[in-house]
Amino acid sequence: MNNIISKLLTKMTLGHSSMLVTIVSEQGSTPRGTGAQMLVGYNGWLAGTIGGGAVEKKAIEKAMELVQEKRSLLHDYQLRSESADNLDMACGGDVRVLFQYVDAEDAAWRAVADAAMARMQEVKGGWLVQRLDGGTPALIDEKGAVLAGSAEPALQNLLAIGACALTPNSFAMPLPVGERAIIFGGGHCGLALAPILKSVGFRVILFDDREEFANRDRFPSVDEVICGDYLHLSDYITFDANDYVAVMTTGHRHDFEVEEQALRHELAYIGVMGSAQKTKAVNARLLEAGLTEEDLNRVYTPIGLNLGGTTPAEIAISITAEMIQVRAQKRTGNVSCCPV
Repeated sequence: MNNIISKLLTKMTLGHSSMLVTIVSEQGSTPRGTGAQMLVGYNGWLAGTIGGGAVEKKAIEKAMELVQEKRSLLHDYQLRSESADNLDMACGGDVRVLFQYVDAEDAAWRAVADAAMARMQEVKGGWLVQRLDGGTPALIDEKGAVLAGSAEPALQNLLAIGACALTPNSFAMPLPVGERAIIFGGGHCGLALAPILKSVGFRVILFDDREEFANRDRFPSVDEVICGDYLHLSDYITFDANDYVAVMTTGHRHDFEVEEQALRHELAYIGVMGSAQKTKAVNARLLEAGLTEEDLNRVYTPIGLNLGGTTPAEIAISITAEMIQVRAQKRTGNVSCCPV
């Protein structure tokens, strides 16, 4: 969304109106899900994607027409080869798409877009609210307070689920401020993992207790590098329920120290690198430290999806894939109860 809002503001400054195209609901198998967006101008695509292929081509054509007509529209696409849309797509699902006309002179949209961009740059959450009839949009904070524009009160109760929210009148989607990923251990796998996580939208923190491993020369792309004591993480980090933690330190002792502290907090994800024997030994110490089997069941170990890779780069890809999977489940509200 960051790139879309940035492009939208640029076009408004130039006096060019555009069309914000958003999937507001889906059924069955679809290329992209609820909340996928793209921006289209008079001359075609500007930014983002709602899935590519024929449905995106048709949506771009429809958006270009609607920009000329200066109007918004809700439209359903059936992604089946026999559908009336004749999209020649056999995904088997349906998507409802909101075509939101954004007039370059619309002060409300300018205020909402400016506020959304500021919140994302400050790494603060919020919700972009679009009216299904094309009316005045809004930006609201995590508690439902309106920061810009105008939003219906009914949305305040829906935002607690943390995913996109659809009402009979409005569609709300969270600002993608980027979940924080904290990597404990700056060795070969941490070195490979950091830039990949960064490339898929995570805000990355690298933590190690060795200066030669925790420095900007080694990790130039991450958001923060911390050289600190594994025994006293709270001196450096305040864990958050939206944090993703990857534990890949130099051995059993530091893994235990990090896990023992991290598991006392609610987290979005915690994965630990290590063999079954290492995991068993560390888990025994964690239970002795007062943690429960329920706490241990929150840990993804061995960390990463089982893709069969063994090199640091391959392991980093498998870890990133697992984090993406968990993040997607949380964003859509389809969260599994425990690691698989």
